[in-house]
Amino acid sequence: MSEQEFQPAAEAAPVAPSLSQLERVTSAFSAPSKTFQDIKRGNRSWWMPFLIFAITGYILFAAVSMKIGMQQVVDNQTHLNPKQEEKMSQMPPEQRATASKIGLAITEGAFIAGPLFVLAGIALLSLGLWGTINFAFGGKASYGSIFSMWFYASLPGIIKPLLGTVVIFAGATPETFNIKNYAPTNVAAFLNPMETNAALYSIASSLDIITIWTLILLGIGAATVAGVKRSSGYIAVFAWWAIFVLIGAGIAAITG
Repeated sequence: MSEQEFQPAAEAAPVAPSLSQLERVTSAFSAPSKTFQDIKRGNRSWWMPFLIFAITGYILFAAVSMKIGMQQVVDNQTHLNPKQEEKMSQMPPEQRATASKIGLAITEGAFIAGPLFVLAGIALLSLGLWGTINFAFGGKASYGSIFSMWFYASLPGIIKPLLGTVVIFAGATPETFNIKNYAPTNVAAFLNPMETNAALYSIASSLDIITIWTLILLGIGAATVAGVKRSSGYIAVFAWWAIFVLIGAGIAAITG
């Protein structure tokens, strides 16, 4: 017999143990590649980050309700939109009161249904990223892996409602509180929305440190679960972000 027949078979590479959801959550901040590799291996459970998003969102909701007042939030948003404020001022008192009640119900409903909006938003955005990373960059990610990855990559987003809660209890002025930009994490937080071009203010709001952090994690995560170069993940993610920023600026220019 040849010597090859007596050679021992090569040992299989050790398989890394699966992470728990808590480990995936903590690793998303400290070692994100570990989280994304675990998702790539098929561990796609996402209920824990979803629960964390819901809890932090309701913490902000409670803070706004207690210290600012939901009606004040509605009034502030009307004041920040000159066109809407002018339209409201031209309404008869009864119609204006009805419009204010509708605005209040919509604002409170948006907070209450916040977790559902998060779920629907991630589901839709994951579909776009899944198609982009697979068909444009030759990836092999499943939709489920992109969907799960998005939840963990978005975890830095919980910092904003927590920071916003701190700002509110630290003495935020109710009359100037802006629910669309309640935490000082972006350029627009240091601009006066009444004195800044609406499109420029929208773009400045997008230049957000938490958003950029999340986009970087999404790029790493997409590349990891799809098995493509990390640069491809970054291109896919930041290209979509740029498109949404331009659309947002255009809408702001029209409606602002």
